[in-house]
Amino acid sequence: MTEFKLTEENVEVLNSNKGLTSLLSREPYNLEKAVRYVKYERRLKKLQVELIRMQTWAIQEKERIIIIFEGRDGAGKGGAIRRITERINPRHFRIEALPKPTEDEQTQWYFQRYVEKFPKAGELVFFDRSWYNRAVVEPVNGFCTNEEYNIFMNQVNDFERMITESGIRLVKIYMSISKKEQAKRFEDIKSNPLKQWKMTSVDEKAQDLWDIYTNYKNKMFEKTNVQNSSWKIIRANRKTIARVNAINHILKSIPYDKDLEI
Repeated sequence: MTEFKLTEENVEVLNSNKGLTSLLSREPYNLEKAVRYVKYERRLKKLQVELIRMQTWAIQEKERIIIIFEGRDGAGKGGAIRRITERINPRHFRIEALPKPTEDEQTQWYFQRYVEKFPKAGELVFFDRSWYNRAVVEPVNGFCTNEEYNIFMNQVNDFERMITESGIRLVKIYMSISKKEQAKRFEDIKSNPLKQWKMTSVDEKAQDLWDIYTNYKNKMFEKTNVQNSSWKIIRANRKTIARVNAINHILKSIPYDKDLEI
């Protein structure tokens, strides 16, 4: 790790309103963290301008875009989606975080309830977890049978090929964190009354089932990381870097007009 230096640039950052706010908002005071956060905010703002440009292009060209976020519990999927969507036009995107299937949905083709949430022309849809629940979360926690798991794994690549061949752009992102970082985030959630609602019974077992999750995750990558529908793994132990990297990947994945006026 490089040693933090109080350069002229860093002094300028700290002397800004955001720099002073970042420095004084938490104790003990940490110059390096304050500088890093302000630089992240500035970088994020520039990337959000590009996201607006990308969305404007999608609206004009009647593009349909699906962006999937997968990852372990506490990996920062929701936070990344919030930063991506907080500046773009709310009338032309949706965030889908589907709950447990209803009794009727349990009798349907597994992919059906996801297809019903697909984008219309000019729309972006973000899945905060997706059909890949059946690849990892469900088999780990006994929410599906081995037969249902095997059927899913046999169908998912064909399903995604049909999605992309129909003209929908599909971006698959996996947020990856360490076991130690997950434990740290769970403790933060449990101790914060504003976050405690996030902790579920599935989350409570995640640390104990870590290795089983890893096994199914690796099987998922081995089977579904194919040429026309590949995964982007984002190292997410540091949330700010992960969010920037996720946005960069989305912008690189969508061939929008970078010179479009907005």
